[in-house]
Amino acid sequence: MGNHLELVNHLKEWRKKSALTQAQLAEAVDVSRKSINAVENGVYIPSTVLALKIAKSLNCTVHDLFELK
Repeated sequence: MGNHLELVNHLKEWRKKSALTQAQLAEAVDVSRKSINAVENGVYIPSTVLALKIAKSLNCTVHDLFELK
C-alpha cells in the first residue's frame, strides 16, 4: 500500500464537452453504457486499449482523461 498512487479521472468532463451521452460514447468504443458509467465513477479502471479508444472518440489524449495523483 505504501506507494499506491490514485487515479484522477476527467472522463465525465471530456464526454460532456463532446456533447455525448454515456450511451453514445459506449457505442463509439464498443462497450456497454454501464462500463462507461463505472469508469466515470472510478469503479473500473479501463484497459489500455479501452482508454485509447475513449481518448480517440473524444479527440483528446489518455493523459487528458486520466492521471496519477
